[in-house]
Amino acid sequence: MDDDAPDEALAEFKTKQLGGWGVAQIAAGTGLTVYAMWVGIIQPGFRRVPLRLQVPYIPASKAQVNHVMTLFRGRKGGFVDLGSGDGRILSLLQQKLETELPEDALVVAGRFPFPDWTPCRVEGQGVDRAWAYSMQAQRQHTIKTNDMPTDSNLNNELTKTKGPT
Repeated sequence: MDDDAPDEALAEFKTKQLGGWGVAQIAAGTGLTVYAMWVGIIQPGFRRVPLRLQVPYIPASKAQVNHVMTLFRGRKGGFVDLGSGDGRILSLLQQKLETELPEDALVVAGRFPFPDWTPCRVEGQGVDRAWAYSMQAQRQHTIKTNDMPTDSNLNNELTKTKGPT
């Protein structure tokens, strides 16, 4: 085969006009490619949830499961997978867990961290990351935060001490 053949074909292609048939072929090829991507990659995520919710089902990756299991290593007791989905319920769940879980509980979150908690351990990177939270540490942090005076509390105290001006 001639080494110059690809260059000659490209030069010939550049000189030809595309025309209506060429545009139709490109549009059809692009459409088929987008459809193949939808059917093969995106659509399977929508099959496991009701259509009205329009949220994809994205299972945890093997790496994420391994990170979660690493965080649980050496612990005894029960284990509950809440499957919070896309993370929208985390702030509501955070308050409930803080009031109901025992002091020695360990909460592990995958893919979405708790917004107001500080993790005691983190495993993995990116979407495969998992965070571990000690309930004892979270409660101590909450108590410290609630005991700290805020600016408005300080201003109120100063006003009370000074009296009306």
